Amino acid sequence: MVDFGRVLTAMITPFKDDGSLDYDLAATVAAHLASSGSDTLVVCGTTGESPTLSWDEEYKLFSVVLEAVAGKAQVMAGCGSNSTEEAIAATQKAAKIGVHGCLQVVPYYNKPPQAGLYQHFRAIAEAEPSLPVLLYNVPGRTGQNLQPETVARLAEVNNIIGIKEASGNLDQASEIRRLTPPEFEIYSGDDSLTLPLLSVGAKGVVSVASHLVGKQLQQMIQAYDSGQVQQATSIHLKLFPLFKALFVTTNPIPVKAALRLAGYPVGSCRLPIGDASPEVIQHLKVVLQDLDLI
Repeated sequence: MVDFGRVLTAMITPFKDDGSLDYDLAATVAAHLASSGSDTLVVCGTTGESPTLSWDEEYKLFSVVLEAVAGKAQVMAGCGSNSTEEAIAATQKAAKIGVHGCLQVVPYYNKPPQAGLYQHFRAIAEAEPSLPVLLYNVPGRTGQNLQPETVARLAEVNNIIGIKEASGNLDQASEIRRLTPPEFEIYSGDDSLTLPLLSVGAKGVVSVASHLVGKQLQQMIQAYDSGQVQQATSIHLKLFPLFKALFVTTNPIPVKAALRLAGYPVGSCRLPIGDASPEVIQHLKVVLQDLDLI
């Protein structure tokens, strides 16, 4: 099974001024991430603005990023949908393109019960059994929480290898760890909770901040793993203002503004998300300057 590493970056999707997808800049950003601490790039997830991308745009982006980071990082494709049939089709297409794994979000808006969630994820995994599946629980966006007991049942499916846990609930992460085998991988879905989640058995993070501080996140995780807890805590506290600033308004508005400040003209977010306010940009500028990132 593929080792996706410790720092997975939920990669932004860059747009040109006319709103079209900038594939050349996407390749540049991907190559930068692969050389600055990211083990895996998660393409077309929430941070990649998947709700406003067409499937054709997503498939092309998978190919572009794969080529840009070949041999340097893994690529995980966001193939989730609130339609099981659509998610299966997207997953099969992504597998043919050559991605190393797929991210499957809890179906949004239709709020399926736990039995439906189990059947949904199992059907996707079994439709493409050679492709590793990372579950993605983010109830603040989907309106439904994937319960630990359901995660434990899904962990029995061979190619469901872990979960991006973004409920913000440490007790829930602890219960998932308690109910699942050690090889089932838990990734923090919140940068600010990475260190606490490591303490209850998480492997790493699917990060937004790693666009800017990927190497520092690797250092924090490695320090914790080697027993240097105070050093890990020091790194966490140093980066904490950035973790919070990147979520001061709806993701990915702040991270795209921060990347523009850092010299990457990634554009704004497609509507209905929109762009950062002057106040958000000023706040980000202060935080980035304090960390010597700009």
